[in-house]
Amino acid sequence: MPAIASHSVFLDLPPQAAWAKLRDLSLAPHYVPGLTGCRFHPGAMEGVGASRRVLRKGGQYLDESVVQWQEGTGFVLRLHKGSNDSPFPFRQASFSYALKAEGDATRITLQMSYSLRGGRLFEGLLAKAFNKVVQQIAENLKAFYETGRTQNPDIALSTSNIDVA
Repeated sequence: MPAIASHSVFLDLPPQAAWAKLRDLSLAPHYVPGLTGCRFHPGAMEGVGASRRVLRKGGQYLDESVVQWQEGTGFVLRLHKGSNDSPFPFRQASFSYALKAEGDATRITLQMSYSLRGGRLFEGLLAKAFNKVVQQIAENLKAFYETGRTQNPDIALSTSNIDVA
């Protein structure tokens, strides 16, 4: 059974507007701390099978591929590195985004599901840190979606870092 880190925020946006932003997989560097850009792998840019490489400081990267897609309500990304499984310290990891209408506004729930190579002991030790990261991503996403201003000082404000590989 994987461990789960989850956080939910209220978006002052109608569900259609929230979905229009969420479905654009190139926007992650604007709200995920530490990302400096995003490049799509060849193929689809949304829906099941879409895949991107998110770039991190120091030349690091992570690949994320859509494994589930519910039009209008959310999707699940599998986190991996190239054709390999999830990067250290993960045995497996996925990240989901789910929208739910609340009147004229929207609630979004972000959830990271993971298991670590060190087993349950390490999962327990790192649970608080993972919860904090997911909370920060959710809060940044809210601010970016509502204001249009990047929440990530690490992003290079150049479209050359958000493109198709």
